[in-house]
Amino acid sequence: MKYYIIAGEASGDLHGSNLMKALFEEDKKADIRFWGGDLMQGVGGTLVTHYKERSFMGFAEVILNLKTILGFIKFCKKDIEAFNPDVIVFIDNSGFNLRIAKWAKEVGYKTHYYISPQVWASRAGRVKKIKRDVDAMYTILPFEKPFYDNYGYAVNFVGHPLIDAITNRNLVDENAFRKEYGLSNKPIIALLPGSRKQEIKKMLDVMLSVVDDFTDYQFVIAGAPSQDFSFYKSIIKNRNIAFVDNKTYDLLSVSFAALVTSGTATLETALFKVPQVVCYKANTISYQIAKRIITLKYISLVNLIMDREVVTELIQADLNTKHLKKELETILNPEKRNQLFLDYYELEQKLGGKGASKKTAKLIFEATKK
Repeated sequence: MKYYIIAGEASGDLHGSNLMKALFEEDKKADIRFWGGDLMQGVGGTLVTHYKERSFMGFAEVILNLKTILGFIKFCKKDIEAFNPDVIVFIDNSGFNLRIAKWAKEVGYKTHYYISPQVWASRAGRVKKIKRDVDAMYTILPFEKPFYDNYGYAVNFVGHPLIDAITNRNLVDENAFRKEYGLSNKPIIALLPGSRKQEIKKMLDVMLSVVDDFTDYQFVIAGAPSQDFSFYKSIIKNRNIAFVDNKTYDLLSVSFAALVTSGTATLETALFKVPQVVCYKANTISYQIAKRIITLKYISLVNLIMDREVVTELIQADLNTKHLKKELETILNPEKRNQLFLDYYELEQKLGGKGASKKTAKLIFEATKK
């Protein structure tokens, strides 16, 4: 069968690549055309557009780039018509994907959605449109199924794909890793400033501002696959900071603590059992808009899943050198670390175990061939 998959950002590329592997195993004749990134391209199929070309963060950035985004939407519709897939699979990336889903359903394509839009965070009224436009939804967070049940929309909870992505990875030789990147023997504090240029600029500078206060530790920046080192270098300037490009999992596996930009990375860090401080600072206009429509108590997936504050979140004005230094000192404390490890273990139990990609691929294949 023919599958058209649309993913955006690094996390969508990761989960899309694992879903594609599972689809190729489930359907030996699978023909996959996709919007994604390097990981999906490495699996096979045909790449249409790389997510690097359409990474826009926040409300203000979307408005400023609206003409470009509308151009991508128009092109996507034409490309789908030319390919004429048996099913379209959307992965997260709701701003773009829900627009395509509405059109696709109207013209008669089967529409499946892997990794739900975060309608539970804001604008819950979108559930009505999702029910109308999406034939099948595959959720990865335990609280999403009860949320959709309240709206009379039956979805499939398949577990979180990060469980597989992390447990199935190759183990890292820490000594070899340190040698390869010229790292000292000091405990490593990983800096994960995000994947988009806008957020990296805002996060990394304040993260770097505490480095001189922790001279007994080695700070290492996790470079995103979507950005070149030259971009990071313009922010690092003359600071003596180590940099690891596109090796975030390897870096987390040998890290003692981490400063992490809110998003999927907070959950990844927790699954690697690394104590963390969650950081978030947006464009002022985007933040003011978001604050008025987002109703959540927390911004990190760790706290949302646990429904309590497990990791500290420093948001907007609270993300400054003074607060970041204090919270980093806290997670370096043995007592706090032991509590975090216990909380992380409980978190992992809530995520539904292994096999999310395989479960989803099987459900998509079975539903589509009918």
